[in-house]
Amino acid sequence: MTTELPKVLLTGGAGLIGSIMVNSLSDEYEFSSFDLKEAEGIRSIVGNLDDLSSVEEAVAGHDAVVHLAADTRVSADWESTLKNNFISTYNVFEASKRMGVKRVIFASSQHATGGFYLDEPWKHIVAGDFAKLDHGQYELIDETCRIRPDGYYGASKAYGEALGSYYLDYHQLSSIHVRIGWCMRGNDPTFSPFALALWLSHRDAAQFMNCCLKTDVQYGVYFATSDNHWKIFDITRARDELGYVPQDGAGEQWVQKD
Repeated sequence: MTTELPKVLLTGGAGLIGSIMVNSLSDEYEFSSFDLKEAEGIRSIVGNLDDLSSVEEAVAGHDAVVHLAADTRVSADWESTLKNNFISTYNVFEASKRMGVKRVIFASSQHATGGFYLDEPWKHIVAGDFAKLDHGQYELIDETCRIRPDGYYGASKAYGEALGSYYLDYHQLSSIHVRIGWCMRGNDPTFSPFALALWLSHRDAAQFMNCCLKTDVQYGVYFATSDNHWKIFDITRARDELGYVPQDGAGEQWVQKD
């Protein structure tokens, strides 16, 4: 007897993290994609998230939605962020509520707290001034720190976290919010000190999203990076509450590229 796999819709499924999930987790979930273009290897719905009726049709029949799609430019202008991040995120939550989806996994971002990069000790990590730090002795940023977005993009991610809290309390829609560090296509963070600090490897990204889909936690906000040497964010809560155990970690050295 074949057990039916949970049905999971990936918004932005043709992007990097969607592709990682499909490649790593297709034996556990039946994935579909909703994106501006078709995703390889899975059922694909081509459409735009700013149209609520289209989003309703896309999410119908799914157990969970992983909301990855956004204008991901840190310096994105207000008009684009409003359409592609704020309105689209509302549409995902509202459509999921209407269609009986059980959970939304929201791809938040470390940019929801990017204002901390202006301050010591974290600005030294961003600049690669590691000599000014004692490894393991400086404070890490965790989920109790205040929201400090570094642009409209970061603000849109903080908005999504707040929207998820509202939809749980008043509409019983579970949501897990993943403050993704830096998951890069080449999967090699050695090109900059900032990348060393924020790296989320492909296999750690797949594991993290799998933890979010399986957890009994009904609402949570979590930083998601690999276990990096010059880390900025504390991933203890993700370890304790989600069971996330990173397999990778960026080292101490970076190589400046020409």
